[in-house]
Amino acid sequence: MKNIILIVDDDREIVESVSIFLKAEGYETEKAHSGLEALDIVMSKDIHLILLDIMMPELDGIQTLMKIRESKNIPVILISAKSEDSDKILGLNIGADDYVTKPFNPSELVARVKSQLRRYTQLGAMEIKQNTLIIGGLSVNTESKTVTVDGEDVRLTPIEYKILELLCKNPDRVFSSDEIYSRVWNEEAAVNDNTIAVHIRHIREKIEINPKEPRYLKVVWGIGYKIQKKEG
Repeated sequence: MKNIILIVDDDREIVESVSIFLKAEGYETEKAHSGLEALDIVMSKDIHLILLDIMMPELDGIQTLMKIRESKNIPVILISAKSEDSDKILGLNIGADDYVTKPFNPSELVARVKSQLRRYTQLGAMEIKQNTLIIGGLSVNTESKTVTVDGEDVRLTPIEYKILELLCKNPDRVFSSDEIYSRVWNEEAAVNDNTIAVHIRHIREKIEINPKEPRYLKVVWGIGYKIQKKEG
């Protein structure tokens, strides 16, 4: 089965030319010219990688990426102009896997596509299979609400599970304590509330071999917490 790549750019000439290069490499392509059109395709078809332009009308690439990351872990390569460095950094922080800058060399673009697909399918990037989120040896089943680490069952409280599932669905994205609180409890966080820090510590004690040197659940000092895709 061929990998299907979604190309998203409001410049139709770019979409067509990129599609030609990718098809020559044996890939199938889907095309979208807006963020909204891209979301419709992502939700209705089996897409393996997305090439996503940042500057688009209505729903820009950053907003589109945020929507995609709510439910999908498809590799995303941002396409940006040199003047969009701040957006590029923001995109990487919220879940983009790589970026290319316009004007780009088609050979470089193809190489980055191949690299991301290889990482996603072979080198331990998170996969979603049969309602299971997998990152390295960490496995979260979103249907049975169970967690295993290196094949061993891990017993989490309902709140701990919700926090871990949120982070695993958005690998490498950093969530502040307030954002985790509002998403898990569906209410605004109390001022100076230490609740999240306590739960994070408990989760670490249960899923990490050495909580002081975590493989998965990382603290980004002064910002928040994230699940790291690659162990280390």
